[in-house]
Amino acid sequence: MKSSEIKELTTKELEERIDTESSHLTRLKLNHAVSPLDNPLKIKKTRKDIARLKTELRKRELNESSNS
Repeated sequence: MKSSEIKELTTKELEERIDTESSHLTRLKLNHAVSPLDNPLKIKKTRKDIARLKTELRKRELNESSNS
């Protein structure tokens, strides 16, 4: 997921996406523990996507608090 795509999302969509990606990451980790994934870099990519989403969400929170 690109940062330009993330910036287009609303705050509510960001929060929903974070929840979805977090559950997806948990499933990937569990599946990888049971039997190795075909592409273990999916775990790394998902983790980075979650970090990007959280960063954008935090940036918006700080913007709102500084504008108030």
